[in-house]
Order: sequence, then C-alpha cells, then structure tokens
Amino acid sequence: MSVKPEDFFKNIISHCKEYGYIFQSSEIYDGLSAVYDYGQNGAELKKNIREYWWKAMVQMHENIVGIDASIFMHPTTWKASGHVDAFNDPLIDNKDSKKRYRADVLIEEHVAKIEDKINKEVEKAAKRFENFDATMFKSTNARVLEYQKKIDEINSRFKNALNDNNLAEVKQIIIDCEIVCPISGSRNWTDVRQFNLMFSTSMGSVSEEASTIYLRPETAQGIFVNYLNVQKTGRMKLPFGIAQTGKAFRNEIVARQFIFRMREFEQMEMQFFVKPGTEMQYYEEWKNKRLAWHLSLGLGKENYKFHDHIKLAHYANAACDIEFQFPFGFKELEGIHSRTDFDLKQHEQYSGKKLQYFDVEENKSYVPYVVETSVGLDRLFLSILSAAYKEEPLENGETRTVLNLPPALAPIKIAVFPLVKKDGLPELAESIINDLKFDYAVAYDEKDTVGKRYRRHDAIGTPYCITVDHQSKEDKTVTVRHRDTMQQERLPITELNKFFENKVSFKSLLKQL
Repeated sequence: MSVKPEDFFKNIISHCKEYGYIFQSSEIYDGLSAVYDYGQNGAELKKNIREYWWKAMVQMHENIVGIDASIFMHPTTWKASGHVDAFNDPLIDNKDSKKRYRADVLIEEHVAKIEDKINKEVEKAAKRFENFDATMFKSTNARVLEYQKKIDEINSRFKNALNDNNLAEVKQIIIDCEIVCPISGSRNWTDVRQFNLMFSTSMGSVSEEASTIYLRPETAQGIFVNYLNVQKTGRMKLPFGIAQTGKAFRNEIVARQFIFRMREFEQMEMQFFVKPGTEMQYYEEWKNKRLAWHLSLGLGKENYKFHDHIKLAHYANAACDIEFQFPFGFKELEGIHSRTDFDLKQHEQYSGKKLQYFDVEENKSYVPYVVETSVGLDRLFLSILSAAYKEEPLENGETRTVLNLPPALAPIKIAVFPLVKKDGLPELAESIINDLKFDYAVAYDEKDTVGKRYRRHDAIGTPYCITVDHQSKEDKTVTVRHRDTMQQERLPITELNKFFENKVSFKSLLKQL
C-alpha cells in the first residue's frame, strides 16, 4: 500500500529529528516558527552540499572566484536594489480560518491542479491506445484543450495583474477560480495586500543616534557592490563570475513545508558578468550547466523540470526556475535569471561611483550585463533528503528505512564495527579508523548486534560499513557492506583507502560534469 505524500513528508520530518539531521530551533522553549537548527548529521550533510557546489562552481571554472560578503550592508544598498520599495509578497487572509496565504501561491497551486487533470487524461489515453502520441493527443482532445484554455486564461490575467500591481484583480482571480481555504473550505477572503519581507534592526551605541539597517534578504547585492574590487584585484576579464554562499533573512508570513520556506536560510549564488548582447547565450548555457549539476547527484531526471517565469522581475529580461518534485509537488529549487545591467547601474546611481568594465578590444567602457544562478541550500538539502528517503520491504517480512544519499554527500562515509567488544577486535577497529579518518568522515559503533548497527547506519545514510571479526586478526581482511545493495565483500585492510577513494569523494561527482 503506497504512502500518501503528506504522510511520507511527515515521515521525513520525523526521521530528521530522530537521526540528528534537523531540530526545531529553541525546542525546549516550544520552538520558534519557521526557524530550524541542523543537528550533527544535518550539519555535515549541509556542509558537504555546500562544498560540492563550491568546487563545481569555483574550483572547476578558471573564470569564477568566490567571496564572503558581510550580512550587514549600508542601508542605501537596499534602496538601490529596490528591496526597500518593492520587496513584497501579496498576502490574503481567510476570514473563517484566520489563516494567511500568499495569493500568488494559491493561484499557482490551482493551475497545478488543472495541469494534473491534463496529465491524468494523457495517462488514461496512453493505456488505451498503442503507439500513443501524447503531443497529438493534447492538441486534439477536447477536454484537454478546455483545461489548457483555462490555464492560459488564468496565467494571462495573473500576469497582467502582477505587472499592473492590481491587487483587486488578483483577488478576483481567486474568487473566479473558486479557490477555497484548505483549512476552512470557505471562499471568505480578505482583500490582497502587499507585505515587505525585510527584517530591520538598528546599528549604533545610542538608540537616538542609531541608523536603521537590514538583515540581507539575498546574498547577490554583496557581490554587486564588490564587483569592481574583485575585477581589479583579480585582473578578471569578461566573461567572469563571482560566487558566494551565506545566510539571508526574510520575514516570511506564510512560512511552511518544513525547511522549504524559512525566515533564516542559506543561499548559494553566482553572478556571471558578460558583455551586453551576449547575455542570452550565457543564460542558456547556465541553464544547462546547472541542470547537469543537479542531475549529477543521481536523484532522477524525472524529478526536475524548467519553469519559465510568468512575470519577469523589473530587472530581468529572462528568468526561469529549475523545479524539483518534492513530496508536496514540483516547486522552485534554483533560479536562473538574466538581470541585465540593472544592479550595477543602480549602485552607480546611488553611490556616485563608476562600476564599469574597460574593454581593451573595443577600447571603451561599459556596464556589464549579469546572468545569475541562485539556489537555496536548505531547499537543496530537502530535495536530496526527499529523494533519498526509502522504506524498503525485506525478504524476512521486515522493513528497513534507508537514506540513499549520494555517497560523496553522506555525513558519515564509513562506519567501523567490531563484531564483539573483546578479543582485541575494538582495538583493531580503532586502528582502521585512525588510518581512514584523515580522508573520510568515519564513525565507530559497537552497541547492539551487527544487524541492528547496519539498520542504524542505513537510516543515517552511511554508504559503507566495515565489520572487524576474528578472521580479521588472522588474515588482516574485513567485511565491507554496501548500503544500497546490502551486499558484502571481503577486502584486505591495506586496500581500504584505495577502495573508498573514488566511491565517496567529490571527484566521483565532479567527473560527471
């Protein structure tokens, strides 16, 4: 019997706490909404994801460098970027449930339900007809065409409403689509209104003299204000990129779905500076590169798709998302945007400083265009965990819970067990750990039977377990057990380092790019 998506998601959340991946922040004080702490295994997995992104983005590209800009920035930064005046979400309340929702998300989810109806029609037809042509079916089937007409109409109205900042029309779309509150089931909605998402605080020793500053809502602006510093000190030539990872903060009113949408989160962004007129070439190139990076994780090609933005941000001339099939549906994982020269020109205007590039070949200066790739580390963490979590039936009638994490990202790469806690086996196991720990994250486990230890590390996601037994003392060999297949093989202790070298290193992932 298959598990419902909502129950499957609850199982993942429970698993995260039970095995030291994610805890509710300040849990002993009943927690803080939409804020989470990463436990001992979660911190390791998160670090490994970040490191793989950094190696693929910076180490593997000669024309991309990394920086680490501060969280606090001069407040004019956010005036120039448009965040002070325009960093808003359209919110709507249901009067009966007293719950608040993002109006745009309600509409997008309604459209997704209609798209599901199209997919079901296609699936039913595919079962009925041999040599089924899905494209032909979609273009000729009356019911599918009616569904698609509804989608196009909603998207067109929604796009126009957002472009005109017509919040009354956004509410009218919700009413016309008969969208109900998931809690109350009613259509008793308030008006739609905008809410600014930035956290503000004060900097200064005396409150009267303190100036208002903001916790950064994105890491990109730290790159833009340092563009000239990096370009000059690094003698960078176009095209070149600047990468950064770090915390960002948004006062999300509708924070939900575990770590998918939080108030404190981490971004991994790269701004690629290019010659004006070449931006669309690099936009397409980075779309392909970023999708290839995600596919290298082995989570399944069917779990990813591109989604072009209905409404472009004021600074963009092209934008799309790489969406991932989370337990709650396809949602944004990474954004690729062609930001034109908006950001650098805005900072030129507000700072009074020139942020231009001198093109030696053309003997002139100009403001570069920018192509951005931006992925949320926490969402990426959740995507990997969602795809890796399995509840597998075994031949003996039991079920094992396993995390099929990419081995290079697993928090613990190798677990070493002595078969029993005597006869010198713990000491031999410790000596193996002391040899491997310089290159790999290794754990020692001697509690319970070996079978229970295997199950515990399956649930943690440890890709390999080494068992040291009495034969190990005689011939210096050990049993290596594979997490995904549960198969075992006997290997000499002297060959362990070489055996693991390509199996759990970033090199195994990077070579796929």
